[in-house]
Amino acid sequence: MSLTGTYDPDNVFARILRGELPAVKVFEDDRILAFMDVFPQSEGHVLVISKVSQARNLIEAEPEIVAELAQATQRIAAAMPAALGCEGVSIMQFNGAAGGQTVFHLHFHAIPRWSDRTVGQHGEGQMADIDDLQTAARKIADRL
Repeated sequence: MSLTGTYDPDNVFARILRGELPAVKVFEDDRILAFMDVFPQSEGHVLVISKVSQARNLIEAEPEIVAELAQATQRIAAAMPAALGCEGVSIMQFNGAAGGQTVFHLHFHAIPRWSDRTVGQHGEGQMADIDDLQTAARKIADRL
């Protein structure tokens, strides 16, 4: 998918927002939803999305939405070291299929990192165990 086009209201994140698909939530308010990635690159991988924008990527997003998402992502990332014992956090954001984007609803990734662990590839790997996702989500949410 290119960097231009029409928002697909049936993308997986839109379906999560409508309650059609489940999500292990870390944080939610009237504008932002942060939830666990079911195909995590590392333990505690969180996705942060807008509940009000239909921007498919950062390039077409409203500046105020970008600011809200950045602030929420910062808050999630700041909680991760105390919650999970990680030594660092990678913040990732992909735009267009050629840029690595796999879900065309604007989102940020907060990925906990440890010096002695490898990180999986984006969009690859096995689905995580729901109990593990719920445990990590609780730990992060408790530190927000």
